[in-house]
Amino acid sequence: MRTRRPRRLAATAGTLIALVSSLVTTAAGPASAQESVVLSAGHVDAVDVHYKDGQLGLKVHDDTVQPSVTRDPRDVTFQALPQAAVEVPDLPEYAFLGPAGSTVWLLPMTQDPNLLWPGWNTTRLPSGVFRAEKISLSLLDVSGPGRVSVFMTDPVGQPLIRFRSDDGLPDAIDVPVGTHAHANWVFGALGSYTLTFRADATLTDGRQVSTGPVAYQFVVGDLPDPNPQVQLSIQGLQSAYAPGATVTLTAVQTPATDLNQYRWFSKCPGAQEFTAVPGETSAAYSFTATTQLDNCQYLVRLYGDGEVPVAESGPVALTVENAGTPASSQTITVTIDGAQGALVVSVNPDDRTVTLPVAGLSTTGDRWQSNGDLRPVTVTDTRPGAPGWNVAGQLSDFTAGAARAGGRYLGWTPRVLAQADGQGVVAGPAVAPGFASGNGLAASSVLGSASAGDGRGTARLGAGLRLEMPTDTVAGQYTATLTLTAI
Repeated sequence: MRTRRPRRLAATAGTLIALVSSLVTTAAGPASAQESVVLSAGHVDAVDVHYKDGQLGLKVHDDTVQPSVTRDPRDVTFQALPQAAVEVPDLPEYAFLGPAGSTVWLLPMTQDPNLLWPGWNTTRLPSGVFRAEKISLSLLDVSGPGRVSVFMTDPVGQPLIRFRSDDGLPDAIDVPVGTHAHANWVFGALGSYTLTFRADATLTDGRQVSTGPVAYQFVVGDLPDPNPQVQLSIQGLQSAYAPGATVTLTAVQTPATDLNQYRWFSKCPGAQEFTAVPGETSAAYSFTATTQLDNCQYLVRLYGDGEVPVAESGPVALTVENAGTPASSQTITVTIDGAQGALVVSVNPDDRTVTLPVAGLSTTGDRWQSNGDLRPVTVTDTRPGAPGWNVAGQLSDFTAGAARAGGRYLGWTPRVLAQADGQGVVAGPAVAPGFASGNGLAASSVLGSASAGDGRGTARLGAGLRLEMPTDTVAGQYTATLTLTAI
């Protein structure tokens, strides 16, 4: 097989241009396509923002066919062809892409007719509907074998990073209504990726709307063989392990072949991508279970003569029991390592249950209502350089036995309960219950934040809670779990 030499990534204003933005008047939208497709060349509005009947949505507008069509992201695989390979330039401002001279795969901001040209688009949004005539577009998560960066360039070739997976997500940008934009999409390794986007906006009447998380599928390099000669799976994983127990994972080929070159990969909570386990190249991988490995994921790849895997298993997750932790817990602690110090968010283990008053009918009689307060959340940042942070919460569905009600019915008004002088912590925006529209706290919502240069020290956050449920909700005592994360 012939090896393609990566192109050099140009870093001049003449090659990488800045944001393309235009205000247009759109006619009635095209018919929606429902078949599954792979898009590998031509123009596509990959993240196409729509608003209809009070709902914000994300679509894909496919201009690679004529007439163009609007597709559901679930029906589209975006492919960065092998010839998208480029070399990272030896310039310090591009070090975020990887070591100079290393290979990455680039879908460029300026159109190459032989490659896919993806962008984002808000030209189909009506004017006069959204506060400040803008929406917020967020990259919530990236799952895949390498880092992902999306950046533009200024007129002198300096990168303007919009989304970057390896320094913490979510990343969010404001996009004016009427914008049609393209950027450089860069992938750090061959393989399959899932990029999860979300669009949020505030209407002129103050109501908030959100698309919720929407997954986009990308493949970098050749498409996976739909009928692979060998499939790979992991066997031997038990449902749970006690700390100190031996874990043995075994790669199993179906059907068996003579190939015997393996590589094991792991990804623990907080990591953005799977990384190779040093020295583990046999069919069996054994290690000792520790509490630090709880919820870590593992996968294995099988290789032939080259660097491209012949087969890859699905990931498996390790569960390590800890008898000292109650079975039901609200406490979520996230630690981000720095040269020294850490960012930690926590709640008092003895004060983590919120019991709202028994719901009563609203004055209009069209919904159940109840108000209460979130238990205090403590955020401590001891990292050098004060890079800033935000703490967000997301609510699961409410359940009462077999009955279920969406987490969107709960909203909050965040507040800062305490902080040090000059710490610069601010409360997140109020989120209305999604009784009539919107996702409430079912969508990730900011509780509090500190800008770069602020936030160092300890602060306490809280929120007023407001529940609004339909009157046909089945009677019972409902419980939901609020997950807190810090970035």
